[in-house]
Amino acid sequence: MVSSSRPVTFRKRHYRSLAQLLADLRQLFALRGGGSVRAATRERLMLTVTAVNRCRYCAAFHSQVAQLSGLSTDEVAQLLGGVTSLAPAGEIPALVYARQWAEAGGNPPAELQAQLVAIYGAEQARAIERVLRVIWIGNLLGNSWDALLFRLSAGRLGQGREASSQ
Repeated sequence: MVSSSRPVTFRKRHYRSLAQLLADLRQLFALRGGGSVRAATRERLMLTVTAVNRCRYCAAFHSQVAQLSGLSTDEVAQLLGGVTSLAPAGEIPALVYARQWAEAGGNPPAELQAQLVAIYGAEQARAIERVLRVIWIGNLLGNSWDALLFRLSAGRLGQGREASSQ
């Protein structure tokens, strides 16, 4: 029996159906080709989206990869806390977009996408979108694993008490 102090629902974003995962994969495949994103920039984008979705697996993995890509421990911690002040000035608009993109469930308003294209150009904006979709899928798969653990253990396993629901 679950005690009254434990939540009865898993509260992080996660896949609720195979159809949701397949829709994200279709969107990712539609973004293939064109432009690339530097490793350090890619990790900043991934940590920014992970900060919104709070996938503990992605946070741990990308924290390590980010440091191997040249980010400091302080910058990694700040990005996971939703702060971008240590990032290069030229990347701040992409990181702000990444946060808004994630908060919008991976479907930001068209005007935000247009701003991204205006700042970085169509090819680089497409590459940024591809990075965001990849980490989104990773975050939701990690959180889906936690949701399964949470349900199977009646709330004792899986970190379902963090982050907002969607």
